Amino acid sequence: MPAPRRIPIFDGHNDVLLRLHRRAEGDAATAFLKGEDKGQLDLAKAKKGGFAGGLFAIFVPSPDRRREAGTAGATSASAATAGAAGSAAAATASAASATTPNFAADPTPPEVDLGEAQRTVFAMAALLYRIERQSRGRLRVCRDAKDIARCLKDGALAAVLHIEGAEAIDANFELLDVLHEAGLRSIGPVWSRPNAFGYGVPFRCPSSPDTGPGLTELGKALIAACNRLRILIDLSHLNERGFWDVAELSVAPLVATHSNAHAISPHSRNLTDRQLAAIKKSKGMVGVNFSTSFLRPDGRRDKDTPLDVIVQHVEHLLEHVGEDGVGFGSDFDGAQMPAELGDAAGLQKLVATMRERGFSQALIEKLCYRNWLRVLGRTWGEI
Repeated sequence: MPAPRRIPIFDGHNDVLLRLHRRAEGDAATAFLKGEDKGQLDLAKAKKGGFAGGLFAIFVPSPDRRREAGTAGATSASAATAGAAGSAAAATASAASATTPNFAADPTPPEVDLGEAQRTVFAMAALLYRIERQSRGRLRVCRDAKDIARCLKDGALAAVLHIEGAEAIDANFELLDVLHEAGLRSIGPVWSRPNAFGYGVPFRCPSSPDTGPGLTELGKALIAACNRLRILIDLSHLNERGFWDVAELSVAPLVATHSNAHAISPHSRNLTDRQLAAIKKSKGMVGVNFSTSFLRPDGRRDKDTPLDVIVQHVEHLLEHVGEDGVGFGSDFDGAQMPAELGDAAGLQKLVATMRERGFSQALIEKLCYRNWLRVLGRTWGEI
């Protein structure tokens, strides 16, 4: 009997740009293209595992927490910069930062300075374009679903520029326009910390995702701006009240690029069945996260987590969102992976597990890439 055909996988989230950006020595672009022992994703691992592309996240790390202790109530530099752009935006940003808890007493990561956030975004975007240029066609930055489909056909790695946490975006959304022209097609208003746009859900298990206020007025304006530009709005790190704000305001499909089922793993980062119902109604999508903390019922960061647990989340999401609304959002280079999977080179083990569980070829193809092509095409105005 011939071996089953290898199925390409388009992925909703990875943090390889952050890993490469933090390299202390050597050329980061070359390291990605040639492959190395470090990390969970590079071109060699992608080719081995059938990783055909995905949303490549730009993430601005939080400041050194030790410097933030004892500074509760301080107005962030991002709020001050927003104030220079307009008094209404300044009031919103200041209000958001004034409610930030003291880090010494609360695990919430501190806010990020606007200037530092912008420098990091520019550096990591430049890195992605440097990789594209040096790859000589082996990786292409995609701006629409047709670009992704062509990459799947040609065997090139399809990269979509994504920002995780909108700290770099100014109150007038001028940089958002510039980044969109440069290829930005997806953004998460928050990471798991507060900013001028809203409140990220903390990392707690067990915990409800209903952990605080929703979007600020500036955050609501960001949703409108993303709808105008047809930029995907990622709900993965937004708390539940922020989720419902987006559900009420946005005209686009609701998408959580890398989240799991709260009914299986009661982590604050995961989605309740009520949230899943709203995603289904919008014809949106959830990308199943491979992070062991969000897979396990006990919320532990434990590599001894079987691939069957990933499939359990897939099955729950299939039940509550439907077979057109589920895919993968690995979190490669941003989380602890199950040892059985390892890294991007092990992705076909997950495909084999789905076959063993009785998933049809047609359903596996939807989960691996077709659903992402559909929801991205619809969000970006192509279908």
